[in-house]
Amino acid sequence: MTYPPTPLDTSCAATAGRETRTFLFLSENKFTFQYSDLELAINTLVTEFHSAADDKPTMSSSQFQTMMSKQLPSFAETLDSEDGLSQVLQHMGVQSGQSISFENFWTLVQQLAGQQFQLLHKDKSVKCSCLLQ
Repeated sequence: MTYPPTPLDTSCAATAGRETRTFLFLSENKFTFQYSDLELAINTLVTEFHSAADDKPTMSSSQFQTMMSKQLPSFAETLDSEDGLSQVLQHMGVQSGQSISFENFWTLVQQLAGQQFQLLHKDKSVKCSCLLQ
């Protein structure tokens, strides 16, 4: 069986903030498959990128700034100045005048993951020890 199972027929329902899918197979056996928080988080990253890029493979710096202001408002302040935006794009590996790919965006996600962990973690003495290379 593949993961996640490939359905012939699906029905979808929201369950306590999580998406649940019921899959119907040829044998008529039913079971419920619930996506994990991590799977939903990955889907959110991809969905938000596609939405900001108007379903194109890349986005402009203007689309990027709009997405950041909506989805990461605390980080968006960094992009307010032309110099701030330029530095962030350079860190992401985006050359001047170049569109932003998902790979470029993922570079930023890696950097922000540890910072976001620190901001949201209840115990402020706990430090993110994730190794980024």
